[in-house]
Amino acid sequence: MESSWLLAFLLPAIIIATEAAFFVGGGGGGGAIQVGGGGGGGGGGGGSVWIGGGINPPNTTPSSASKLTKAYTALQAWKSAISDDPLGILNSWVGSNVCSYKGIFCSDSLDYTGNPTGKIVAAIDLNHANLKGTLVKELSLLTDLSLLHLNSNRFSDEIPSSLKYLSSLTELDLSNNNFSGPFPSQILYIPNLQYLDLRYNSYTGEIPDELFNRNLDAIFLNNNLFDGEIPQSLGNSPASVVNLANNRFTGAIPFSLSYMGIKEILFLNNQLTGCIPDGVGMWAGLQVLDVSSNSLTGHLPDSLSCLSGIEVLNFGRNKLSGVLPDLVCSLRSLVNLTVSGNFFSGLSHGCDRLAVGGGFDFSFNCIPGREMQRPQPDCAAVPGGGLSCLRMMKPFVCGTMVVGAEAAVSPPP
Repeated sequence: MESSWLLAFLLPAIIIATEAAFFVGGGGGGGAIQVGGGGGGGGGGGGSVWIGGGINPPNTTPSSASKLTKAYTALQAWKSAISDDPLGILNSWVGSNVCSYKGIFCSDSLDYTGNPTGKIVAAIDLNHANLKGTLVKELSLLTDLSLLHLNSNRFSDEIPSSLKYLSSLTELDLSNNNFSGPFPSQILYIPNLQYLDLRYNSYTGEIPDELFNRNLDAIFLNNNLFDGEIPQSLGNSPASVVNLANNRFTGAIPFSLSYMGIKEILFLNNQLTGCIPDGVGMWAGLQVLDVSSNSLTGHLPDSLSCLSGIEVLNFGRNKLSGVLPDLVCSLRSLVNLTVSGNFFSGLSHGCDRLAVGGGFDFSFNCIPGREMQRPQPDCAAVPGGGLSCLRMMKPFVCGTMVVGAEAAVSPPP
Protein backbone atom coordinates (compact mmCIF):
# COMPACT_ATOMS: atom_id res chain seq x y z
CA MET A 1 0.00 0.00 0.00
CA GLU A 2 2.92 2.26 0.67
CA SER A 3 3.84 2.48 -3.05
CA SER A 4 1.71 4.35 -5.48
CA TRP A 5 -1.48 2.73 -6.63
CA LEU A 6 -1.32 4.66 -9.89
CA LEU A 7 2.39 4.33 -10.66
CA ALA A 8 2.08 0.90 -12.24
CA PHE A 9 -0.67 2.19 -14.48
CA LEU A 10 0.94 5.44 -15.53
CA LEU A 11 4.64 4.71 -15.87
CA PRO A 12 4.39 2.58 -19.03
CA ALA A 13 2.95 5.63 -20.73
CA ILE A 14 5.31 8.18 -19.27
CA ILE A 15 8.72 6.58 -18.85
CA ILE A 16 11.23 7.29 -21.56
CA ALA A 17 13.33 4.33 -22.67
CA THR A 18 16.53 4.52 -20.68
CA GLU A 19 20.13 4.11 -21.70
CA ALA A 20 21.50 4.26 -18.18
CA ALA A 21 19.52 3.25 -15.15
CA PHE A 22 19.91 1.62 -11.77
CA PHE A 23 17.95 0.44 -8.75
CA VAL A 24 18.02 2.03 -5.36
CA GLY A 25 17.24 -0.79 -2.95
CA GLY A 26 13.86 -1.00 -1.26
CA GLY A 27 13.13 -1.98 2.29
CA GLY A 28 11.15 0.37 4.44
CA GLY A 29 8.25 -2.02 4.79
CA GLY A 30 4.97 -2.56 3.10
CA GLY A 31 4.01 -3.62 -0.36
CA ALA A 32 2.20 -2.18 -3.27
CA ILE A 33 -0.84 -0.15 -2.34
CA GLN A 34 -4.25 -1.69 -2.94
CA VAL A 35 -7.50 0.12 -2.48
CA GLY A 36 -8.86 -1.33 0.75
CA GLY A 37 -5.61 -3.10 1.55
CA GLY A 38 -3.70 -3.09 4.81
CA GLY A 39 -2.05 0.09 5.95
CA GLY A 40 0.25 -0.73 8.84
CA GLY A 41 3.61 -1.18 7.16
CA GLY A 42 6.77 0.79 7.62
CA GLY A 43 8.21 3.87 6.19
CA GLY A 44 6.26 4.72 3.09
CA GLY A 45 6.71 2.79 -0.16
CA GLY A 46 8.23 -0.68 -0.12
CA GLY A 47 10.24 -2.82 -2.44
CA SER A 48 12.97 -1.78 -4.86
CA VAL A 49 12.44 1.55 -6.54
CA TRP A 50 13.36 2.32 -10.14
CA ILE A 51 15.19 5.54 -10.67
CA GLY A 52 15.75 5.74 -14.42
CA GLY A 53 17.35 7.98 -16.96
CA GLY A 54 16.35 8.56 -20.53
CA ILE A 55 17.44 9.42 -24.03
CA ASN A 56 17.53 12.86 -25.51
CA PRO A 57 14.03 14.04 -26.39
CA PRO A 58 13.19 14.67 -30.03
CA ASN A 59 12.68 18.13 -31.41
CA THR A 60 9.99 19.86 -29.43
CA THR A 61 7.51 22.57 -30.15
CA PRO A 62 8.11 25.97 -28.62
CA SER A 63 5.43 25.25 -26.01
CA SER A 64 7.04 22.01 -24.95
CA ALA A 65 10.52 23.54 -25.05
CA SER A 66 9.29 26.31 -22.77
CA LYS A 67 7.98 23.75 -20.28
CA LEU A 68 11.27 21.86 -20.30
CA THR A 69 13.14 25.11 -19.74
CA LYS A 70 10.98 25.76 -16.69
CA ALA A 71 11.59 22.20 -15.53
CA TYR A 72 15.34 22.78 -15.85
CA THR A 73 15.03 25.91 -13.71
CA ALA A 74 12.98 24.07 -11.08
CA LEU A 75 15.22 21.02 -10.86
CA GLN A 76 18.44 23.00 -10.72
CA ALA A 77 17.03 25.15 -7.92
CA TRP A 78 16.05 21.97 -6.08
CA LYS A 79 19.45 20.41 -6.68
CA SER A 80 21.10 23.40 -5.01
CA ALA A 81 18.91 22.84 -1.91
CA ILE A 82 20.06 19.21 -1.49
CA SER A 83 23.09 19.01 0.77
CA ASP A 84 23.80 15.27 0.79
CA ASP A 85 23.45 12.72 -2.01
CA PRO A 86 25.21 9.54 -0.84
CA LEU A 87 24.05 7.49 -3.83
CA GLY A 88 25.18 10.04 -6.40
CA ILE A 89 21.77 10.33 -7.99
CA LEU A 90 22.15 14.03 -8.74
CA ASN A 91 25.34 13.47 -10.71
CA SER A 92 23.10 13.01 -13.72
CA TRP A 93 21.30 16.30 -13.13
CA VAL A 94 23.60 18.18 -15.48
CA GLY A 95 22.63 19.99 -18.66
CA SER A 96 19.32 21.06 -20.08
CA ASN A 97 18.06 17.57 -21.00
CA VAL A 98 15.98 17.07 -17.85
CA CYS A 99 14.45 13.88 -19.26
CA SER A 100 17.84 12.20 -18.82
CA TYR A 101 18.00 13.03 -15.09
CA LYS A 102 17.73 9.99 -12.85
CA GLY A 103 14.43 9.96 -11.01
CA ILE A 104 12.76 12.22 -13.58
CA PHE A 105 10.22 10.71 -15.97
CA CYS A 106 8.95 12.42 -19.08
CA SER A 107 6.02 11.73 -21.36
CA ASP A 108 4.63 13.05 -24.61
CA SER A 109 2.48 16.13 -24.38
CA LEU A 110 -0.60 16.08 -26.60
CA ASP A 111 -2.50 18.96 -28.13
CA TYR A 112 -6.28 19.19 -28.19
CA THR A 113 -6.40 17.00 -31.31
CA GLY A 114 -4.33 14.25 -29.67
CA ASN A 115 -1.15 14.93 -31.62
CA PRO A 116 2.17 14.86 -29.72
CA THR A 117 3.75 18.26 -29.19
CA GLY A 118 6.91 17.26 -27.33
CA LYS A 119 8.08 16.13 -23.93
CA ILE A 120 6.97 17.19 -20.46
CA VAL A 121 8.07 16.17 -16.96
CA ALA A 122 5.25 13.91 -15.76
CA ALA A 123 6.66 12.16 -12.67
CA ILE A 124 9.41 12.32 -10.08
CA ASP A 125 10.27 9.12 -8.24
CA LEU A 126 13.15 9.46 -5.78
CA ASN A 127 11.93 6.90 -3.27
CA HIS A 128 14.71 5.48 -1.07
CA ALA A 129 17.28 7.88 -2.52
CA ASN A 130 18.46 9.00 0.96
CA LEU A 131 18.70 12.62 -0.13
CA LYS A 132 19.07 15.33 2.51
CA GLY A 133 17.71 18.78 1.86
CA THR A 134 14.57 20.84 1.46
CA LEU A 135 11.84 21.32 -1.09
CA VAL A 136 11.93 24.59 -3.05
CA LYS A 137 9.21 26.90 -4.30
CA GLU A 138 10.43 26.50 -7.89
CA LEU A 139 8.92 22.99 -7.98
CA SER A 140 5.63 24.74 -8.73
CA LEU A 141 6.97 25.33 -12.26
CA LEU A 142 6.40 21.62 -12.96
CA THR A 143 2.77 22.17 -13.86
CA ASP A 144 2.45 18.85 -15.74
CA LEU A 145 3.78 16.78 -12.83
CA SER A 146 1.39 13.97 -11.91
CA LEU A 147 3.40 11.96 -9.35
CA LEU A 148 5.84 13.20 -6.71
CA HIS A 149 7.28 10.29 -4.71
CA LEU A 150 9.95 11.16 -2.15
CA ASN A 151 9.58 8.52 0.55
CA SER A 152 12.57 7.33 2.56
CA ASN A 153 14.74 10.40 2.24
CA ARG A 154 15.88 13.05 4.70
CA PHE A 155 13.93 16.06 3.52
CA SER A 156 12.95 18.57 6.20
CA ASP A 157 11.77 22.14 6.76
CA GLU A 158 8.49 23.48 5.38
CA ILE A 159 6.60 22.33 2.31
CA PRO A 160 6.42 25.34 -0.04
CA SER A 161 2.96 26.87 -0.34
CA SER A 162 3.58 27.25 -4.08
CA LEU A 163 2.98 23.50 -4.52
CA LYS A 164 -0.72 24.35 -4.66
CA TYR A 165 -0.08 25.40 -8.26
CA LEU A 166 0.74 21.81 -9.28
CA SER A 167 -2.62 21.42 -10.96
CA SER A 168 -1.81 18.01 -12.48
CA LEU A 169 -0.47 16.40 -9.29
CA THR A 170 -2.50 13.38 -8.15
CA GLU A 171 -0.03 11.61 -5.83
CA LEU A 172 2.17 13.13 -3.13
CA ASP A 173 4.30 10.76 -1.05
CA LEU A 174 6.50 12.46 1.57
CA SER A 175 6.59 9.52 3.96
CA ASN A 176 9.61 8.52 6.02
CA ASN A 177 11.37 11.88 5.97
CA ASN A 178 12.27 14.47 8.62
CA PHE A 179 9.36 16.86 8.22
CA SER A 180 8.00 18.37 11.45
CA GLY A 181 5.77 21.14 12.74
CA PRO A 182 2.00 21.48 12.24
CA PHE A 183 0.02 19.73 9.54
CA PRO A 184 1.08 21.23 6.17
CA SER A 185 -2.32 22.63 5.25
CA GLN A 186 -0.99 24.17 2.05
CA ILE A 187 -1.03 20.76 0.35
CA LEU A 188 -4.82 20.61 0.74
CA TYR A 189 -5.06 23.24 -1.98
CA ILE A 190 -3.43 21.05 -4.62
CA PRO A 191 -6.59 20.82 -6.74
CA ASN A 192 -6.44 17.27 -8.12
CA LEU A 193 -4.59 15.46 -5.34
CA GLN A 194 -5.94 11.96 -4.67
CA TYR A 195 -3.18 10.18 -2.73
CA LEU A 196 -1.57 11.80 0.33
CA ASP A 197 1.13 10.03 2.32
CA LEU A 198 2.76 11.82 5.29
CA ARG A 199 3.62 8.72 7.32
CA TYR A 200 6.74 8.38 9.43
CA ASN A 201 7.51 12.03 9.96
CA SER A 202 7.32 14.17 13.10
CA TYR A 203 4.27 16.31 12.45
CA THR A 204 2.52 17.59 15.58
CA GLY A 205 -0.71 19.28 16.61
CA GLU A 206 -4.24 18.83 15.36
CA ILE A 207 -5.26 17.84 11.86
CA PRO A 208 -7.56 20.29 10.05
CA ASP A 209 -11.24 19.63 9.42
CA GLU A 210 -10.69 20.41 5.75
CA LEU A 211 -8.56 17.28 5.29
CA PHE A 212 -11.61 15.03 5.22
CA ASN A 213 -13.57 17.36 2.96
CA ARG A 214 -11.06 17.03 0.14
CA ASN A 215 -11.44 14.56 -2.72
CA LEU A 216 -8.68 12.23 -1.47
CA ASP A 217 -8.85 8.49 -2.07
CA ALA A 218 -5.99 7.53 0.28
CA ILE A 219 -4.88 9.34 3.45
CA PHE A 220 -1.85 8.08 5.40
CA LEU A 221 -0.97 10.05 8.54
CA ASN A 222 0.23 7.18 10.73
CA ASN A 223 3.42 7.28 12.79
CA ASN A 224 3.56 10.99 13.47
CA LEU A 225 2.90 12.98 16.64
CA PHE A 226 -0.53 14.38 15.80
CA ASP A 227 -2.79 15.01 18.79
CA GLY A 228 -6.16 16.49 19.68
CA GLU A 229 -9.50 15.07 18.64
CA ILE A 230 -10.18 13.50 15.26
CA PRO A 231 -12.33 16.00 13.32
CA GLN A 232 -16.03 15.28 13.01
CA SER A 233 -15.59 15.79 9.26
CA LEU A 234 -14.06 12.29 9.07
CA GLY A 235 -17.46 11.02 7.96
CA ASN A 236 -17.35 13.32 4.93
CA SER A 237 -14.24 11.77 3.44
CA PRO A 238 -14.57 9.89 0.14
CA ALA A 239 -11.30 8.05 0.88
CA SER A 240 -11.14 4.28 0.57
CA VAL A 241 -8.16 4.07 2.96
CA VAL A 242 -7.52 6.18 6.07
CA ASN A 243 -4.62 5.39 8.41
CA LEU A 244 -4.40 7.43 11.64
CA ALA A 245 -2.46 4.83 13.62
CA ASN A 246 0.41 5.46 16.02
CA ASN A 247 -0.27 9.08 16.87
CA ARG A 248 -1.58 10.79 20.02
CA PHE A 249 -5.21 11.42 19.13
CA THR A 250 -7.58 11.79 22.08
CA GLY A 251 -11.33 11.95 22.58
CA ALA A 252 -13.94 9.74 20.95
CA ILE A 253 -14.15 8.21 17.49
CA PRO A 254 -16.43 10.65 15.60
CA PHE A 255 -20.01 9.45 15.45
CA SER A 256 -20.55 11.07 12.05
CA LEU A 257 -19.12 8.06 10.30
CA SER A 258 -21.47 7.77 7.38
CA TYR A 259 -19.55 7.53 4.14
CA MET A 260 -20.13 4.25 2.29
CA GLY A 261 -16.90 4.03 0.29
CA ILE A 262 -14.34 3.37 3.04
CA LYS A 263 -12.52 0.03 2.76
CA GLU A 264 -9.92 0.30 5.49
CA ILE A 265 -9.53 2.54 8.52
CA LEU A 266 -6.98 2.27 11.31
CA PHE A 267 -7.14 4.07 14.66
CA LEU A 268 -4.73 1.78 16.52
CA ASN A 269 -2.29 2.94 19.15
CA ASN A 270 -3.71 6.32 20.01
CA GLN A 271 -5.36 7.59 23.22
CA LEU A 272 -9.00 7.37 22.15
CA THR A 273 -11.74 6.98 24.77
CA GLY A 274 -15.49 6.50 24.89
CA CYS A 275 -17.58 3.98 22.96
CA ILE A 276 -17.29 2.54 19.49
CA PRO A 277 -20.02 4.50 17.66
CA ASP A 278 -22.95 2.94 15.85
CA GLY A 279 -21.83 4.89 12.80
CA VAL A 280 -19.21 2.28 11.91
CA GLY A 281 -22.09 0.12 10.67
CA MET A 282 -22.68 2.65 7.90
CA TRP A 283 -19.45 1.57 6.23
CA ALA A 284 -21.07 -1.23 4.25
CA GLY A 285 -17.93 -1.89 2.19
CA LEU A 286 -15.48 -1.85 5.11
CA GLN A 287 -12.89 -4.62 5.02
CA VAL A 288 -10.45 -3.65 7.80
CA LEU A 289 -11.23 -1.90 11.12
CA ASP A 290 -8.48 -1.62 13.73
CA VAL A 291 -9.11 0.31 16.96
CA SER A 292 -6.62 -1.65 19.07
CA SER A 293 -4.39 -0.16 21.77
CA ASN A 294 -6.66 2.66 22.87
CA SER A 295 -8.86 3.13 25.95
CA LEU A 296 -12.28 2.44 24.44
CA THR A 297 -15.00 1.24 26.82
CA GLY A 298 -18.54 -0.10 26.77
CA HIS A 299 -20.15 -2.84 24.68
CA LEU A 300 -19.76 -3.47 20.96
CA PRO A 301 -22.53 -1.85 18.87
CA ASP A 302 -25.13 -3.97 17.08
CA SER A 303 -24.37 -2.04 13.90
CA LEU A 304 -21.27 -4.19 13.43
CA SER A 305 -23.63 -6.82 12.02
CA CYS A 306 -23.92 -4.65 8.89
CA LEU A 307 -20.25 -5.09 7.99
CA SER A 308 -20.89 -7.95 5.60
CA GLY A 309 -17.56 -7.50 3.82
CA ILE A 310 -15.38 -7.10 6.92
CA GLU A 311 -12.29 -9.32 6.95
CA VAL A 312 -10.27 -7.94 9.86
CA LEU A 313 -11.65 -6.64 13.17
CA ASN A 314 -9.16 -5.71 15.86
CA PHE A 315 -10.53 -4.46 19.21
CA GLY A 316 -7.51 -5.67 21.21
CA ARG A 317 -5.99 -3.90 24.20
CA ASN A 318 -8.89 -1.65 25.11
CA LYS A 319 -11.35 -1.65 28.03
CA LEU A 320 -14.36 -3.14 26.27
CA SER A 321 -16.76 -5.33 28.24
CA GLY A 322 -19.96 -7.34 28.08
CA VAL A 323 -20.65 -10.57 26.21
CA LEU A 324 -19.08 -10.91 22.78
CA PRO A 325 -22.17 -11.23 20.57
CA ASP A 326 -22.99 -13.64 17.75
CA LEU A 327 -23.55 -10.73 15.41
CA VAL A 328 -19.78 -10.19 15.38
CA CYS A 329 -18.62 -13.79 15.27
CA SER A 330 -21.06 -14.72 12.51
CA LEU A 331 -19.89 -12.10 10.01
CA ARG A 332 -19.48 -14.16 6.87
CA SER A 333 -16.29 -12.57 5.50
CA LEU A 334 -14.46 -12.35 8.82
CA VAL A 335 -11.05 -14.08 8.85
CA ASN A 336 -9.34 -12.28 11.73
CA LEU A 337 -11.00 -11.22 14.99
CA THR A 338 -8.94 -9.94 17.91
CA VAL A 339 -10.53 -8.96 21.22
CA SER A 340 -7.58 -9.82 23.47
CA GLY A 341 -6.68 -7.58 26.37
CA ASN A 342 -10.21 -6.37 27.18
CA PHE A 343 -12.78 -7.20 29.87
CA PHE A 344 -15.32 -9.30 27.98
CA SER A 345 -17.16 -11.50 30.47
CA GLY A 346 -18.55 -14.13 28.13
CA LEU A 347 -19.01 -15.45 24.62
CA SER A 348 -22.27 -15.98 22.81
CA HIS A 349 -22.92 -19.47 21.43
CA GLY A 350 -21.57 -18.63 17.98
CA CYS A 351 -18.39 -17.06 19.33
CA ASP A 352 -17.79 -19.93 21.72
CA ARG A 353 -17.59 -22.38 18.83
CA LEU A 354 -14.78 -20.49 17.13
CA ALA A 355 -11.46 -22.22 17.55
CA VAL A 356 -8.75 -20.35 19.40
CA GLY A 357 -6.05 -19.45 16.93
CA GLY A 358 -6.59 -19.44 13.23
CA GLY A 359 -7.23 -15.69 13.30
CA PHE A 360 -9.45 -15.52 16.42
CA ASP A 361 -7.93 -14.27 19.69
CA PHE A 362 -10.04 -14.07 22.88
CA SER A 363 -7.14 -14.12 25.37
CA PHE A 364 -6.69 -11.92 28.45
CA ASN A 365 -10.34 -11.16 29.06
CA CYS A 366 -12.62 -12.31 31.87
CA ILE A 367 -14.30 -15.25 30.09
CA PRO A 368 -15.01 -18.25 32.38
CA GLY A 369 -13.67 -21.56 31.13
CA ARG A 370 -11.25 -20.06 28.65
CA GLU A 371 -7.51 -20.37 28.97
CA MET A 372 -5.18 -17.37 29.18
CA GLN A 373 -7.64 -15.01 30.88
CA ARG A 374 -7.08 -12.16 33.31
CA PRO A 375 -6.66 -12.93 37.02
CA GLN A 376 -9.99 -12.74 38.81
CA PRO A 377 -9.06 -9.63 40.86
CA ASP A 378 -8.55 -7.73 37.59
CA CYS A 379 -12.09 -8.63 36.54
CA ALA A 380 -13.74 -7.46 39.75
CA ALA A 381 -14.02 -3.86 38.59
CA VAL A 382 -14.62 -3.37 34.89
CA PRO A 383 -13.15 -0.08 33.62
CA GLY A 384 -15.88 2.29 32.49
CA GLY A 385 -18.53 0.18 34.22
CA GLY A 386 -20.61 3.28 34.85
CA LEU A 387 -20.54 4.27 31.19
CA SER A 388 -23.66 3.92 29.07
CA CYS A 389 -23.30 4.08 25.29
CA LEU A 390 -26.30 5.69 23.65
CA ARG A 391 -27.30 3.52 20.73
CA MET A 392 -29.82 3.65 17.91
CA MET A 393 -33.16 2.10 18.62
CA LYS A 394 -33.47 -1.59 17.83
CA PRO A 395 -34.01 -3.37 15.57
CA PHE A 396 -31.05 -1.82 13.76
CA VAL A 397 -31.60 -1.42 10.01
CA CYS A 398 -28.42 -1.69 7.96
CA GLY A 399 -27.83 1.15 5.55
CA THR A 400 -29.82 3.74 7.49
CA MET A 401 -28.16 7.00 8.37
CA VAL A 402 -27.26 8.11 11.86
CA VAL A 403 -29.73 10.75 12.96
CA GLY A 404 -28.81 13.06 15.80
CA ALA A 405 -25.89 12.78 18.14
CA GLU A 406 -24.57 9.68 19.73
CA ALA A 407 -22.58 9.96 22.93
CA ALA A 408 -21.40 8.20 26.02
CA VAL A 409 -22.93 9.35 29.26
CA SER A 410 -22.72 8.31 32.87
CA PRO A 411 -25.97 7.23 34.51
CA PRO A 412 -27.40 9.51 37.19
CA PRO A 413 -26.31 8.67 40.75
